[in-house]
This record gives sequence, C-alpha cells and structure tokens, in this order.
Amino acid sequence: MLTGIVAGAVAVTAIGGVAGYKALNPEPEFAEVLAVEPVTETTKTPREVCDDVAVNEQAPVKDPNRIAGTAIGAVAGGLLGNQLGGGSGRTLATVAGAAAGGYAGNQVQKNLQEKDTVSRTERRCKTVYESHTQTVGYDVRYRLGKEQGQVRMDRQPGPRIPVKDGQLQLNAPATP
Repeated sequence: MLTGIVAGAVAVTAIGGVAGYKALNPEPEFAEVLAVEPVTETTKTPREVCDDVAVNEQAPVKDPNRIAGTAIGAVAGGLLGNQLGGGSGRTLATVAGAAAGGYAGNQVQKNLQEKDTVSRTERRCKTVYESHTQTVGYDVRYRLGKEQGQVRMDRQPGPRIPVKDGQLQLNAPATP
C-alpha cells in the first residue's frame, strides 16, 4: 500500500511538473513572419497573327518569243532602210534596216513585258508568343520560438501565422 501511495505521488508530481512547466513556458500561438517572396511562373501562349500584303509580280507574258515586236520592228526598219539607199545599196539598206529594226522591236517588247506587273493581295501568317506571368505561391520565412523555418504557402500570410500544438496552421485566415 505504501508502494502504491509513493507511486501515485510520483505520478501526480510528474504530471503536475509537466503542467507547471507548460504553464511557465506556454507554446507560442503565432509564428512571426520574417520574409515573404512571391513564386511566379511564366507561360508562353502561341497565337497566329495574319496580315494581308500587296504583292507585285510580272504579268503573264502573252508573246514569250516577242514575235510581234520583232515583226513590227523589222517592217519599220526595212521601210526606213528602203528610204536611205539607191540601187543595189537600197536592197542592202532595206535588209540591214529590217534586221536592226527586228532586233530593236524585240528589245522594246522585252522591256515592256518586264515592266508589265500585276498586283495581288496575299495573306501571310506567323506565330507569335505572348508571355503571361502569374504568382503560384509564396515562400515564407518564419520564426517559431527560437527556431526559424521556411514554408511555401498559396497566399500571403500577413505578419504572423497561427500555431496549434506546435504546428503551423497554414489554412487558417491571415492575422493582422
């Protein structure tokens, strides 16, 4: 019986000592927030941008061998050569005039064809990327008693974080 009384007294003293220790050294109700760093994430979203552009190009050629220009030039050159000479020289001048006129007519038609352009509208598209930055959380450095720690939270905590049974209450509302 004496043993039971002594054991009971020891147990009551131990329990009372722990309770007394807790009363003298209560657990903190809040952790002090020391620093908050936003954690961001950047995403790039592709988007197609199209513009209508005027395009100039050479018109389709109806006479690629330039026969019309050569023929007209040859006739004009032959007539002009025929006017210059006399006798057998007239025949030579007519032939030379026709050859020179044919060549000149061919070149004139070539220059006209190269300058003949058509304009059309062409749709040109390209992909551009838009960057979007959003905050995905906060890295929070805190002090709980004499210890410091860090935790990631989904919102800003304010100046302190509630503590219950020595654990941070991360889902509790922020306190002023």
